[in-house]
Amino acid sequence: MPSCRREPVSSERPFDGVTIIEFGHFIAVPWAGQVLADGGAHVVKIEPLEGEPSRHIAPLGGGESRHFLIRNRGKHALPLDLRHRDAREILDALLARADVVLTNMRPGLAAELGVEYEQLAVRHPRVIVGNVTAFGARGPDAGLAGMDLVVQGRSGLMVTGGRVKDGLPTAGESPIADYMAAALLAFGVAGALYRRERTGRGGRVDTSLLLAALALQNNLMVRVEALDGPRHAAFGEWLTRARAGGVPFAEQVERMPRNRVVASQAVYIRTYATKDGALAVACGSPSLRRKFIAAIGHKDPALTEPVADVEGHYAALRAAVEATIASRTTQEWKAALDAAGVPASGVALPVEILDDPQPAANAMFQRFEHPTLGPVTVLGPPVQVDDGGFVPGPPTPPFGSEARAILAWAGFAERDVERLLAGGAVTPTS
Repeated sequence: MPSCRREPVSSERPFDGVTIIEFGHFIAVPWAGQVLADGGAHVVKIEPLEGEPSRHIAPLGGGESRHFLIRNRGKHALPLDLRHRDAREILDALLARADVVLTNMRPGLAAELGVEYEQLAVRHPRVIVGNVTAFGARGPDAGLAGMDLVVQGRSGLMVTGGRVKDGLPTAGESPIADYMAAALLAFGVAGALYRRERTGRGGRVDTSLLLAALALQNNLMVRVEALDGPRHAAFGEWLTRARAGGVPFAEQVERMPRNRVVASQAVYIRTYATKDGALAVACGSPSLRRKFIAAIGHKDPALTEPVADVEGHYAALRAAVEATIASRTTQEWKAALDAAGVPASGVALPVEILDDPQPAANAMFQRFEHPTLGPVTVLGPPVQVDDGGFVPGPPTPPFGSEARAILAWAGFAERDVERLLAGGAVTPTS
């Protein structure tokens, strides 16, 4: 019978010896669990008998999907009916071995199952419980369901992302609040483990998709009352009237107070259309702006002396620069701007990055042979520590194939393993 314990690759791995019980689905908690597994943690993932929902998004067969592959490597999955009469016995055995418990259950379910920190800490004072909610653990929206798209709307991130389709803001294809929440959760768990080494006690780690979305907008999450308070208040009053009067959403966004001077950014911090694609340019300092404007063969008097009409000046310069950059290919401009020391890049399509030599040179992707799918490429660990601190694990074994091994690891004798399997709380595949 195979062991469900993946042996440490190296004692240099930061989470070697840490056992995590994960009640995660979709993105935030599963990806946090995967990052910790890459760092050496032993992660047992509790799934419904039919499998975690992401297994069923564009399924590939055999309980696999692209969504599941990219967020669950290096884990050991246990199909468990949490409502079954035997579930409590199994959970108690697993939780007794846990250093960390990760959850993103719907509101109220964690308490119902007895996996809230306050419930576990009574018997396991060293346990760390990491939890991701949609809107935060307290407040009027604490009990509401929410996912990345909803939270991007609620938080304003959908507006600051600048993506519009058919006149309405959209979140695009990347669930960035989910992934940011995952990174924050993994960081919080690492901090709690470090604190436990000094104090001997566990603790509760909370983050949310809302907090993650606000962190991504940190540049905007500031109000200097003396300067911003009156204009924010005036805008709030206008917005109330505008919405009552049916003012289009695009106009509401256009009237929104902004902290940045946007006139010069229309030339120096933006994307341009080229002869064959698009070019992103970011010149945040006067020296970079001088290099850029010289490299493309233009002049900007405003870089050396005041101009009377800033808006008009940059509107005219913008049109001239747009025409110039549109006359040559992306690669031609990339070569010229690289030589000038200007931060610039062609705008790539995501699928191109899988074959890009720069990520390959930095081991950003993992390529492995899947037992049923064949060669697969996925993103590697999102952080690298020397001497093999983070190592991508193998794909999660076939769903249910480790059920017996996990129950044995949890301390059940063979006869009890067979009893629990026969009772239907756990469904093995072999």
